[in-house]
Amino acid sequence: MPLFYFNRRNSDGESSNSFYGQTPTGKAFSDAPIQQEEGEASSLAAYKSNYEKLPLHLKSCLDYIYILSRNCYWEKGNIVRLLLAQGLIPEEPGELMEDTASNIIMELIGLGMLQEHCLFWSIVKVPEFYGKSCVIEVEEHDFVAKVATLPIHALIYNDEKDILPNFKTLPIRSLFDRSFRAFSQVYLQTVCALQFMLVLDLFGNIDNLPDEVGNLVHFRYLGLSSTNIKKLPNTIGNLQKLQTLELESTNLHQLPKEILNITQLRHLLLNPYGGIRVPRGIGTLVNLHTCAGVYANATFASELSTLTHLQNLDVRNVSEDHASELFAAIFKLENLVSLSLNAENTYLGTPLPELESFSPPPHLQELCLRGGLFEMPNWLASIENLTNLELRDSNLLENPSSVLQFLPKLKHLILVEAYKAKIIGKEFCEAGGYPQLETLTISSEDLVEWIEIVNGAFPSLRMLALSSCQNLRFLPEGLQHISTIQKLFLGHFHGDLARRLRGKENYKIKHISNLIITE
Repeated sequence: MPLFYFNRRNSDGESSNSFYGQTPTGKAFSDAPIQQEEGEASSLAAYKSNYEKLPLHLKSCLDYIYILSRNCYWEKGNIVRLLLAQGLIPEEPGELMEDTASNIIMELIGLGMLQEHCLFWSIVKVPEFYGKSCVIEVEEHDFVAKVATLPIHALIYNDEKDILPNFKTLPIRSLFDRSFRAFSQVYLQTVCALQFMLVLDLFGNIDNLPDEVGNLVHFRYLGLSSTNIKKLPNTIGNLQKLQTLELESTNLHQLPKEILNITQLRHLLLNPYGGIRVPRGIGTLVNLHTCAGVYANATFASELSTLTHLQNLDVRNVSEDHASELFAAIFKLENLVSLSLNAENTYLGTPLPELESFSPPPHLQELCLRGGLFEMPNWLASIENLTNLELRDSNLLENPSSVLQFLPKLKHLILVEAYKAKIIGKEFCEAGGYPQLETLTISSEDLVEWIEIVNGAFPSLRMLALSSCQNLRFLPEGLQHISTIQKLFLGHFHGDLARRLRGKENYKIKHISNLIITE
């Protein structure tokens, strides 16, 4: 199984190089004793026993996820794409590898070998017992001697500018550098000399990649999110095996036309704010399963219908100029399960185009509408498979729950400046309303009071998040009767509410085991 290098700071604040490794059988390199707190021994033994019983492909995936989650939280979709890039997902006849990877993650969660945490998105993490049972720390010279022929996954999380002298000679397959520092051209050129690398993920101050990145012909995953990238080199087109390109939160405005040479590209994640323009001919990338953060225009709308494998689509700058052609193309995407439509400059209150003419694809499960809505679209009530819904900057005058609470499979609902009301009454959810809803997030500057939750409402609710409700003074009466709720998040709320919850209204929340409160 892979080994990885982890560069960290010790307790004195000085840089120290530590290495963690694992043999292909999952056994630790040495028999060094593991420090155990009292009461942990039996749980640790049970975890080790369950780990040893796992089939090899599940062990390999679990090991790699553990490496990823050492010092960082990863969203489930990211982990799926990284497992694919490492070649850890077996091809099943008639099934997408992404679906196989998702099923593996869910199987590991079901076995208790992974933990899933949901607040505003789904985070996957490995329990702490894993590190104590399967991975130990060894000295640098031991590491270098033992990994000479084994694949390495390297993680760097400090601001040191130097790298190991023998860095180029190590068989590195993945490099995650999240030190948020300025990357010199020398460093980047050194990285681009790692010819067997499959995954590169950089966070930090980078304006441009060197042309040498085109030499990494084995690349399957290139992550440049949260960088200052302004331009991609034309040699990007040499990366014929690239599956995932991530460019979220960058300064890039346009993809080069050479991107069209990467015919195996499956996941294109671009700027989630204003969107990135794609070249004419994007319709030739027929293997795309994800196309997110793309700037919509008439050219893109005219080519969209050829991307028949698309499952996830997120388009920006949706306007009347191209809306009819864009909506018609989306309706033809029969494999689409996740859709996000975003108006231009939503923070200015720009409305989305009239949506009554829109017809959702048949298998849609996740929907995000960002921009002003004149009224709730009638077709929302007909999406029987909808599990996730986000309404952002909608500024509706009517109560959206009049439609939404009867969606039979809705599990996750996010309402951000969606409903301009100062008071929410018990009509927000009738008895039995939102039958499958597990998480509800509300963010509203207008909201002052949520009066009441009727008995029998929200029968499946596990998490309630009230974020940036600065004027909210009252939590609803009846919240104390929702026995299923496990987590309450309150962020940036009125001081009167804090005092009430600490005092006479504490009874509303005292049954909730996980309280996250930030004033």
